Amino acid sequence: MSIDKDTAAKVAKLARIKVEEDQLEALAGEFNAVLGFIEQLNEVDVEGVEPMVSVTPMRLKRRQDVVTDGGMQDKILSNAPDAREGFFAVPKVVE
Repeated sequence: MSIDKDTAAKVAKLARIKVEEDQLEALAGEFNAVLGFIEQLNEVDVEGVEPMVSVTPMRLKRRQDVVTDGGMQDKILSNAPDAREGFFAVPKVVE
């Protein structure tokens, strides 16, 4: 798969990143380099290889999985620039 300038512009728009017209060719090249690396990784045979979480064999500390309400809603919402009806209020971002 190859990314052209138009596709790079569309991806930048979807990511809400402003990219100047003269930079689109370089961005498309970077996207193509990433896709090339992914294709290279897909060629590796991993049949029978166990997935790993870490390179060191350590067990993570675990805590009891207990559901609580936290009891700090007012304290947390006091930091919010805009809170309504017990929730964070955020600007609409979907067009």
